[in-house]
Amino acid sequence: MRTPNESRDRSLQEGPRLSDPLPLVVVLDNLRSAFNVGAIFRTCEAARVSHLYLCGITPYPPNEKLERPALGTTFRVPWSHHRETTPLLRKLRSDGTSVWAAEITPEARSLRTVTWGHNLAIVFGHETAGIDPQVLSEVDGTVQIPMHGHKNSLNVATSAGILIFEALRQWGY
Repeated sequence: MRTPNESRDRSLQEGPRLSDPLPLVVVLDNLRSAFNVGAIFRTCEAARVSHLYLCGITPYPPNEKLERPALGTTFRVPWSHHRETTPLLRKLRSDGTSVWAAEITPEARSLRTVTWGHNLAIVFGHETAGIDPQVLSEVDGTVQIPMHGHKNSLNVATSAGILIFEALRQWGY
């Protein structure tokens, strides 16, 4: 049993459970909260996401507010910053990546009905404004998490965790 002062992380000898990153990338379109971005870095590291794209106004390292919730994962997750999201999505799609947006739209499919193949990008948008319509026009589909309360959405970092780990579940990880 570990004491409260011992790390809960795996040791370097234990290593990660998966040796290679998964064929999954995450795109953050104009998120405003460094805390959300830090939490998403941590989720991406835990899931072995191959790349995290930080677009537009999305905060990026070095950023103290981002580093606190990231818990050191900004050094373990490959990431890059892009001024605009649309050209990035076009490039991903031309490279054979299926691009899906986590967004509430009339066309959005329930998470329970979507089957994702490998080479997947999931786009998450601004915490209150959502994903820019021009960005949405570049995706292959939209997905939403079924909601049962009065609110129709979750925190973006929570949503990212749910959708990222659903992709892993579908792929057998």
